[in-house]
Amino acid sequence: MIKLPKQAQAIIDTLKRAGFEAYAVGGSVRDLLMDKSTKGWDFTTNARPEEILKLFPDSFYDNQFGTVGIKIFTPGVKEVHTPGVDELKPADIYEITTYRSEQGYKDHRHPDKITWGKTIEEDLSRRDFTISAIAADGKILVDPYNGQKDLKDKIIRAVGDANTRFAEDALRMMRAIRIAAELGFIIDEKTAAAITSNAALLVKISIERVRDELFRLLGAPHAADAILVLKNTGLLHFIVPELEEAFGTPQKSPLRHHIYDVGTHSVMALKYCPSSDPLVRLATLLHDIGKPKTFHKDASGVITFYNHEVVGTRITRTIAQRLRLSRHQSEKLLTLIRWHQFSVDERQTDAALRRFIRRVGKDNLPDMLALRIGDRLGGGARETSWRLELFKKRLEEVQKLAFTVADLKIDGHDVMGEYSIKPGPAVGKILKQLFDEVEAGKLKNEREALLQRIKELKPIVIASGAWRSLS
Repeated sequence: MIKLPKQAQAIIDTLKRAGFEAYAVGGSVRDLLMDKSTKGWDFTTNARPEEILKLFPDSFYDNQFGTVGIKIFTPGVKEVHTPGVDELKPADIYEITTYRSEQGYKDHRHPDKITWGKTIEEDLSRRDFTISAIAADGKILVDPYNGQKDLKDKIIRAVGDANTRFAEDALRMMRAIRIAAELGFIIDEKTAAAITSNAALLVKISIERVRDELFRLLGAPHAADAILVLKNTGLLHFIVPELEEAFGTPQKSPLRHHIYDVGTHSVMALKYCPSSDPLVRLATLLHDIGKPKTFHKDASGVITFYNHEVVGTRITRTIAQRLRLSRHQSEKLLTLIRWHQFSVDERQTDAALRRFIRRVGKDNLPDMLALRIGDRLGGGARETSWRLELFKKRLEEVQKLAFTVADLKIDGHDVMGEYSIKPGPAVGKILKQLFDEVEAGKLKNEREALLQRIKELKPIVIASGAWRSLS
């Protein structure tokens, strides 16, 4: 017996009172058996969609796969139906799918034909993995494929014949690896062999779905292990083939600290990256993607990768376009890779640090530092050093200074008031001069000091003959 949450149990009870069978199924049941928090419950029943719609007022049916969505609202909050105003957004959508069987998968993604099933066992036979083919109604568990045992043994195993499951939906191959990365499980030997045999089918899946699954995988606790599984099964070739070459590019040589080849170092950097953001983790994985193209070994055996960050940025732009990342995602990814090779020399001037911050962007600084930590640990170095810690402190201090004219403690109105002029290019020129002096450390960004400097500049401007152009 497994105890379901009140809202989930209420849906099952409603269907049963109407004379139907009903079960919770899939990832939510799996998570509950593992004592993990879960949301987005899925249910299966022998009731047809039109019968489900009658039982649940807040339900909708707009697909051909027998799945009815039920809006779940926050307890105690009523749905508002005001003319001209959108309805209150539900806290969640629970899905109820009629028992079904499926035939034919010409596109390796969607069934060509769906027929309504008669039993829960028949419905479970079409599921992807044994740990997701467990059904529960609050009193009994239906587990025809020993999913509970695989949960206990921490194994991802396909339901029935793995080759058939992956031929039906090729994205299941990535999903198997992603779930293993999320749960810390291993993939069953036959299931892994089937992934290798069917890897080429991934090209049948839309790149958007592949990208979304990749990002979920990158956000998993064991993402680094998952990347290696993608490589070893051949799937990586159809997602980021540029990374494959990195595993054959050595780095260990005199005068270098690296102990791994480029590919292994990249995976290790991902492993130790402290950020949980999938995009930052992708940048960490790809940060040295330009090294294979810039590899050089001199007569003494010293290996160099000059300008690999520039070459890597070009390569990553191609990857971002292939994955159809958004403009914001692409810009951030390219920024992190282009400028990841930054110096933490304690002799850097404040002006140099400001240039670095402008290039990277203030919002991206924590992510750039997370990439650097992953890079260091992934190369066998310590997490930090006194230079890196000093660099972080100086970044904080420098950010307190003015970065643009807009950061000055005065504005154009102050200039126009002192010089008795109207808005125009001259105002901008004077503000630019003040900013340059602040940035150079010759002038404090304090209102009184800036106002005094405006007065000091007035006779200089008059004497230069430029005064007439200001009026």
